[in-house]
Amino acid sequence: MVAKESESELERGDEAPPFSLPGVDGGTYSLDSFADADALLIVFTCNHCPYAQAKFELLNELAAEYDDAAVVGINPNDAEEYPEDSFETMREYVESGEVAYDAYLRDESQAVAESYGAVCTPDPFLFRREGDRWTLAYHGRLDDAPNPDDEPSEFYIRDAIDAVLAGEAVDIEEQPSRGCSIKWT
Repeated sequence: MVAKESESELERGDEAPPFSLPGVDGGTYSLDSFADADALLIVFTCNHCPYAQAKFELLNELAAEYDDAAVVGINPNDAEEYPEDSFETMREYVESGEVAYDAYLRDESQAVAESYGAVCTPDPFLFRREGDRWTLAYHGRLDDAPNPDDEPSEFYIRDAIDAVLAGEAVDIEEQPSRGCSIKWT
């Protein structure tokens, strides 16, 4: 396990890079797939990383709580070297209920992770809808528990989603997310 901190070059206000990725439910998803939402949380994540696993419950709760926000997990890890991150195992995590996001997508080519500048799992990006565009509102830690065994007391991502849904600026200092490095091919 190699711990890394996020370092994307996307800035607040930048437009979300487009994608078209397969979901574990058999669908193909793009940014347009979430047109009914006012906020879009894209989290580069995986199955095997303890940092990512520590955030499963929070992400599942967010997906269940917010009707106007979509929570999307994107797994970019090399599944040959890390079989637990295979598409089949992703599907098993969803079928068991361990992962219950609005969509769990596979970025096999790793091009989407690269276009977002994601470097670790989890690496969250929160976008707000502005007309027919998604613009970055927040990129940073989900909460104040950067290590897998830490108990969070503040949930930055809830505050950020609430601000986006209220049409307000996200007034949270961005601290880099921390997690396992993305396993590049």
